[in-house]
Amino acid sequence: MESEKEEHKPNYPFLLSLAFVEVIVFLFFAIAVDYADATDAEDATSLGSVSKYYAMYQDVHIMIFIGFGFLMIFLRKNAFSALGHTLLIGCLSIQLGIMWINIFHDFFQGHEIHLHLEIPDLVKGDFAAGATLISFGAVLGRVTPTQIIWMVFFELIFYSINEYIGVEEFKAVDMGGSMYVHTFGAYFGLAFSWMVGVPCKNEEDEASVYHSDALAMIGTIFLWCFWPSFNGVLAGENFHQQERVVINTVIALTCSAISAFFFSHLTCGKFDMVHIQNASLAGGVAIGSSSDLVVGPHMAIITGLIAGGASTLGYVYLTPKLNRWGIYDVCGIHNLHGMPGVIGGIGGAISAASATGDKYGENIEEVFAGRAHRTAGQQGLFQFWALLVTMAMAIFGGLFSGLLITYLSEEKKTTFSDEDDWEVPLVEFVSTYFEEKPKHKTGNVQENIINSQNEI
Repeated sequence: MESEKEEHKPNYPFLLSLAFVEVIVFLFFAIAVDYADATDAEDATSLGSVSKYYAMYQDVHIMIFIGFGFLMIFLRKNAFSALGHTLLIGCLSIQLGIMWINIFHDFFQGHEIHLHLEIPDLVKGDFAAGATLISFGAVLGRVTPTQIIWMVFFELIFYSINEYIGVEEFKAVDMGGSMYVHTFGAYFGLAFSWMVGVPCKNEEDEASVYHSDALAMIGTIFLWCFWPSFNGVLAGENFHQQERVVINTVIALTCSAISAFFFSHLTCGKFDMVHIQNASLAGGVAIGSSSDLVVGPHMAIITGLIAGGASTLGYVYLTPKLNRWGIYDVCGIHNLHGMPGVIGGIGGAISAASATGDKYGENIEEVFAGRAHRTAGQQGLFQFWALLVTMAMAIFGGLFSGLLITYLSEEKKTTFSDEDDWEVPLVEFVSTYFEEKPKHKTGNVQENIINSQNEI
């Protein structure tokens, strides 16, 4: 009985960390944040930003909390952590993202730190959550809740600084976040993972079973359906920008899904569910930077096909190599977010460099703010510089944060399992039952356990 009490005593580093972060957030919102002026006659009778943004914002919200959560549920003993930690990370990231983005924007511009809170600010919080959840995918099942809190805290500092440099200094267009969200989140996560190190025990639990892979496909479908909203929620409705985002994103997503099926069958002889779960989404990542631009539907097709193929081949050939080199990538974020994000950044630079007046007319400065004093070629160069700076900031931030956090905190005792942090019903039965024939997460074809599950 005594050992049971000792085992279940509160994790005070986690509780203190969570309380400390929430106090900081509370002070920021109490001191520097307010709403629209209810005493102003025009503001008091307007619909504000809700009617314009809320529908797509809800789509993005579903992507963050359902899409990402279920996409990472494939590990056979880690479902509570995948879903529960997604909720924790998402909530922290929305609050911290809004806080850090506005602090750094106001600070670097020499303004008083103050925020007039509207729906677009909540959208930016969800984008910040997207970046941190991408990073979380690299260390899924390998970090403690305390380490997760501080990873989010430090990552969003670097994320916000990088976003300011790209948006305000370089004036680089990245409507769907190919660079600022996906590329940053992927390379921060990979660098952080390198500092965490390669798991050396309990590797047999880094595996999926039939039902866990099927449930993970729920996350894929939610993300796939709502991705046009992620890319287009902040796009302007004028000059058909938002319309182009939706069209280009849908086309790219359909093509990346088709490409995933093609290359999965080509390389494996059968379809691998890991490839379909992830590479099907790569087109949405890759088209992000240029989704609101006049690139033509044919370019959306090419982008989707290339991204889906690169992502699938990455799972087959690149992920095993990265893991052997110590850059351990549990969810394959380099294949779904890293490489497609770089493809998107390069595509955005090419699109910007070829953006002529006959495509946009006198409205070109509404799309590229930097074109007020730049040529098309110069704008394309700044887009490319934004991509390089994003990768450098992400890698440095991940290495710094990973070194600090792993040095100051204890490592996770039981990797790829819920048992350290969650009350798990029937854990002993489930652990024993699925011990024999798990399917490894890299997707190598093994005999499944359908017949055994039917017996349950």
